[in-house]
Amino acid sequence: MYNTTADSPYSRTLAYWAVGFRALCKGDLHQAIPALGRALDLAQVAHLGLGVPWFAAHLGAAYTLAGRTTDAVSLLEQAVEQAMAIHLLLDHALRVVWLSEVYLLSGRVDEAHTQAQRALEFARAHQERGHEAYALHLLGEIAAQRERPELEPAETHYGRALALAGALGMRPLQVHCHCGPGTLYTTQGLPEQTRAELSTAIALYRAMDMTFWMPRAEGVLAHVGAAPAPRAD
Repeated sequence: MYNTTADSPYSRTLAYWAVGFRALCKGDLHQAIPALGRALDLAQVAHLGLGVPWFAAHLGAAYTLAGRTTDAVSLLEQAVEQAMAIHLLLDHALRVVWLSEVYLLSGRVDEAHTQAQRALEFARAHQERGHEAYALHLLGEIAAQRERPELEPAETHYGRALALAGALGMRPLQVHCHCGPGTLYTTQGLPEQTRAELSTAIALYRAMDMTFWMPRAEGVLAHVGAAPAPRAD
């Protein structure tokens, strides 16, 4: 058992993680990376064996958002391997989702698909519906970002992720499930669908103070252009 008094290494590690994880969800990487890095350092120094792969995976996810793919791949591969070695199943599907994400960002699309499918199967086998939603969203991203985007599979995965996220109250993921299709529709010559999805995503990003993701969505929307004004009869 870990010492859980207020000033124990375990408690301080969790405090840094909590700050970092909240910042990660909002895309505030200036706060997330130092806090999660501190949590990982403390866990290693205090020999909190179960915590090391858990905190390493969160830091890896932050590195992915920051574009530090080499660091992210290293941390996430180690985290997944270590967690399996010690039979740490808590959040395992999410760790695999994050590993898949960095593979996708690195252009390793087939490996990303394999890992995302594994995450989905693991989440369903363990009835982890929230992690299932993350895996479905990622499968949508993978289908959308292939060299030849796969419209129908992407829409199916995004739609299932959105429905599940809505049922579970996962509002940040709901926003991403609007942004992904909106970006995809630009590659398919579907400007009206692009405007509808991205306008919804941008409004929700703003309302939830998730400004990290707004510039990309705004850039795509600006490229499509504003909707034409209705004709006066």
